[in-house]
Amino acid sequence: MAAAPVVVITGASAGIGRALARLFGARGYQVALLARNQDSLATACREIEQAGGVCLPIRTDVAHYDQVEEAAERVERELGPIEVWINNAMATIFAPVEHISPDDFERATRVTYLGAAWGTMVALKRMKPRNRGTIVQVGSALAYRSIPLQAPYCGAKSALRGFTDSLRSELIHDGSAVRLTMVQLSAFNTPQFNWGKTCFSRQPQPLPPIYQPELAAEAIYHAVRRPRRELWVGFPVVKAILANRVAPGLLDRLLASRAYSGQFADEALPPGRQDNLYRSVAGDQGAHGRFDDRAKASSWQFWISTHRLMTAVMTMTAVALGTAAVVATTERKVRHAKEKIARNTDIRR
Repeated sequence: MAAAPVVVITGASAGIGRALARLFGARGYQVALLARNQDSLATACREIEQAGGVCLPIRTDVAHYDQVEEAAERVERELGPIEVWINNAMATIFAPVEHISPDDFERATRVTYLGAAWGTMVALKRMKPRNRGTIVQVGSALAYRSIPLQAPYCGAKSALRGFTDSLRSELIHDGSAVRLTMVQLSAFNTPQFNWGKTCFSRQPQPLPPIYQPELAAEAIYHAVRRPRRELWVGFPVVKAILANRVAPGLLDRLLASRAYSGQFADEALPPGRQDNLYRSVAGDQGAHGRFDDRAKASSWQFWISTHRLMTAVMTMTAVALGTAAVVATTERKVRHAKEKIARNTDIRR
């Protein structure tokens, strides 16, 4: 009996990474979890094992290439060949550019951009000689349309998109069967808004609408099973990307006014709040943030995007029924008009 496929998930201890760990474990994968938080890694692993899955937690800071390479080596030694690698780790800072120190800016960039580049490189090193495997970049609408107060994160996601496009062309040139996809996400209810570093006095929040992390996990799983160049998740991604193509200057001005207040809740930062830029926040943070009462579990846009044939059939059926209804209505009106003319003619006679 063949061993279950191996998936590596970075940033796997909380948020979308945690939802991914549960989902892949429940669907029969051997799951390697890479993150810094030992407590959350242990809890995530217990969840997978209790569901009957196989888990390997590896404490890793993806900002350092050597740690990512060592983690990949251990995964293949203990679980087997890596079939799927998901670059999900990220770090953000809520602050105007002039209030961000060079060290903080570099750290956020190393985690979000270089961490994904390192993960891609170590995965490719193993997948390309075998001529198989799937690499997923967890992206964002902000890879296409930046917003104020998160310049390091927006810059990193934009850089990751450029890096991915370059590598994709290289794989096509080489005739490689390694698959590369990027999943662009909307705003999700994750703990990042509880621990992202900020210079403001109010709690950060995602720009609504907000979705639950399980939706992102389902989308990423879909991208693994049916890879495409990019997969957009949530209508806000569609609006941001398409609007930026049409009127980027107008968006600059809209975001200059709306994205400042929209990124902060009315509540003050709690006393002793810790950020996770350089070290993980103690304790198990779980998959969800504090927005369960506002977060949506599904997205009609994602359903349509992943059910294209059914959507096309439904659309054609609706058009056909609509056309038939218009034709029937027109015929009825013509018939009534003819009957009226006939009646009037009889009266005049």
